[in-house]
Amino acid sequence: MSVQPITDPKAAGAASPVTDEAFFEALRRSEYANLDAGGHTYLDFTGGNLNPRSLIEAHQNMLLESVLGNPHSTNPTSQLATQLVEEARAKILSFFNAAADYYCVFTTNATAALKLVGESYPFTASSTLLMLSDNHNSVNGIREFVKRRAGRTLYAPLNVEDLQINEEKLAKLLEDGRGEGPNLFAFPAQSNVSGVQHPLEWIARAQALGYDVLLDGAAFVPTSRLDLSVWKPEFVSVSFYKMFGFPTGIGCLLLKKSAFTKLSKSWFAGGTVTLVSVAEQKQHLADGHERFEDGTLNYNMIPSVKNGLEYLETIGMERISARVKAMAGWLAQQLREIRHDNGKPVVRLFGPETFENRGGSLVLTFFDRDGKLYPFQEVEGLANERKISIRSGCFCNPGIDEINSCVSTEEIARYFASRDRHSLPDMVKFLGRMRGATRVSVGIANVQKDLDTFVDFVASLKNKTIAEALRRNEIKAISHC
Repeated sequence: MSVQPITDPKAAGAASPVTDEAFFEALRRSEYANLDAGGHTYLDFTGGNLNPRSLIEAHQNMLLESVLGNPHSTNPTSQLATQLVEEARAKILSFFNAAADYYCVFTTNATAALKLVGESYPFTASSTLLMLSDNHNSVNGIREFVKRRAGRTLYAPLNVEDLQINEEKLAKLLEDGRGEGPNLFAFPAQSNVSGVQHPLEWIARAQALGYDVLLDGAAFVPTSRLDLSVWKPEFVSVSFYKMFGFPTGIGCLLLKKSAFTKLSKSWFAGGTVTLVSVAEQKQHLADGHERFEDGTLNYNMIPSVKNGLEYLETIGMERISARVKAMAGWLAQQLREIRHDNGKPVVRLFGPETFENRGGSLVLTFFDRDGKLYPFQEVEGLANERKISIRSGCFCNPGIDEINSCVSTEEIARYFASRDRHSLPDMVKFLGRMRGATRVSVGIANVQKDLDTFVDFVASLKNKTIAEALRRNEIKAISHC
């Protein structure tokens, strides 16, 4: 890799409000020069990371110099593909300090890993699936497997003020909500919306009460160290494009060996069995990771995962984490200080005040000088004009959005009872107020000028009405809680 670590962050000589700037400026020039060449300000790292140049070059060279064949054979090209895939698997287990206790099951992404657990977990009518109100829909969707088996799903609430876990209510739900089993507790290590990092100590607490634990690691692991020799959930989902941008379409389920037999595979496919009979209609499933890796793995792309993890190690996960928290904290402070001349804020930020237990995401809403809420689509449109990549909407996390938009359980129930067809625009019309927000997320490729560009963008909305900002009059003000 082209990046050389600086062992002492102070050696970078950063003069920026954000520490370690010189090192990351050099990283930007060597690995992410395409951003500046295209005039882009990329602030959507929770949505997807950016691939460094050296990772693409290393993978291209491997493909050009190697001859790889389908791994399900013992011919020379198959053996090489198998070797490279297994090296990547070993690197993943090493990276997460998981080799002793976990299998690494390759999937297409974190969503596929979560679905694998949901469809294979032995839910019964006596089971409880307990989740946080803060979960990606790929986790929320597991409740459908529970419904089919007549089990129940419970949600632990968050504190409205800071979007952190309500520990007292969670403790009570864990204690009183568990069924006779099997029971599953699923939560994100880091919110994909607010960036809040939920306490990993709850893994052991839930396990002590008889729950298996599914940890959604997708938003956490790109910028934070997950040590599975310390934290030991039964299941962990990961998408590698969120960690280093390339390749897309590769993720994994880190499956605790002691929980392996709890998952019951409902079918078999090529690569997942060691013996199949047509005459007798019998089969024997493979052991270990092979049981859950259906068909032929993406053997052309999986080897690049090893290079990507080595790239992160070269920089240092602790350095990345400190950098991201510092950037997000600095950006949040700057945004809070931007006000219209009448004293009203231009933006409202959701979540904790500090970034001690947060990642690099900020979720916010925009207001004009009269205190009227900008439609989030229009904010994104204005950012697009400046080639600023941010994200808007509900971010596949309805729980957080319902909290931030002050949507009550009663309102949701009335809406779904009132009609057969549903959509977000229809719900907004029914509620008479906006849902959704804007998310800004910083990451490894960002430098100070990116933050300054976004601050300048927000400041450009000072003292304007929505119509003035958008240069047209057809946008109607929408109320907000």
